[in-house]
Amino acid sequence: MKTTFAKFFCAALAAVVGTAGFASCGGKKNDSFYIGASGPLTGDAAAYGIAVKNGAEMAVKEINDAGGLNGKKFKFEMKDDAHNATKVSGNYTALYESGMQVSLACVTSTPCIEFKNYAKEDNLFFLTPSATNDDVTKDSDNAYQMCFTDSKQGELAAEYIAANVSKDTKIGIFYKSDDTYSKGIYDNFIAALGTDHGYTIATASFTDNDQSYTTQIDNTLKDSTFIFMPIYYAEASKFMTQAKGKLANDAVYFGCDGFDGIDAISGFDISTIPQEISYLSHFNATSENEKVQHFVTEYAKQYEKRYMTQFAAAAYDCVYAIYDAMKSYEAGGTEIALDISPSALCDILKGVFQSDSFKFSGVTGTEITWHEDGTVNKAPDKYIVKEADSAA
Repeated sequence: MKTTFAKFFCAALAAVVGTAGFASCGGKKNDSFYIGASGPLTGDAAAYGIAVKNGAEMAVKEINDAGGLNGKKFKFEMKDDAHNATKVSGNYTALYESGMQVSLACVTSTPCIEFKNYAKEDNLFFLTPSATNDDVTKDSDNAYQMCFTDSKQGELAAEYIAANVSKDTKIGIFYKSDDTYSKGIYDNFIAALGTDHGYTIATASFTDNDQSYTTQIDNTLKDSTFIFMPIYYAEASKFMTQAKGKLANDAVYFGCDGFDGIDAISGFDISTIPQEISYLSHFNATSENEKVQHFVTEYAKQYEKRYMTQFAAAAYDCVYAIYDAMKSYEAGGTEIALDISPSALCDILKGVFQSDSFKFSGVTGTEITWHEDGTVNKAPDKYIVKEADSAA
């Protein structure tokens, strides 16, 4: 995103001043460490973006109230991309020129892949809470994820089903074939399940052009009693509404992180769905873990539990992981200046995140580490949004 001259100037400045403290070439001089992000604050995916914004802002406030990084404060800003990759360039430029030094990148996958291109060019470190596509971190040593990748979610879903679902169960799969998130999980789920899985499987797909899922339900999935849906909550809620009375009441709707927030959709009464609704997650709001309970309690005070999902929890953890990494670096005796350049801070963070000694424990996992390719290493959990009706 920077001009050739600007890059030359930054390189020259780095050589003269040094890496840990030279002024940001992203724009104006900072009086706080500036964390930027792009996400859907409007549109069908807004619940994800608002959750991330809330979680990140909550973490920043807590860190600042506790004194910041040795007295140096943080700030967070998110620009609205409405889950539209064409808006990312403008958002990135505005954030970078305003002084962004580190980022949570984008909330959803397709915009985040676009964001990655600019961040790679500027050597800007980012830790996304929720952009799961495998290409988000591919070939970029500055790109990290707090969430599981699509391939990992597909793999984990296959492992869960193989270990917990009877071979007598007829499994239905419903995925969105023109969406990178859904198709990516589906492909890796099928690959991980293997050819000798022993299940009877019925597969149906849909695209953006489908306004009704009646054909898929009536012709393909009607006899399935375990429906795996690696899709976002808006489409999932539409499917469940249209399937009422057509699928067995004791069937299970099982998804991945795209299901998170399905119980808070305006106009969708989840209590009218008789089936169990559950998904694999890295956040369980009912956990007795002290950090989880602190997050749940404080989030409820500030946001009345609205959008309190794994997206909010992961964003909260992202901010704290960046803070902990910077604190770990300063513990070695070198201070990080408030006006450090994005590239210099990126090099610091990459070094810490890849060190054997750095392990982060937050609300989405304990002793979290990152692989060399930027993907996260932590354990998943099944989360039940709604139990099956007792009469089912």
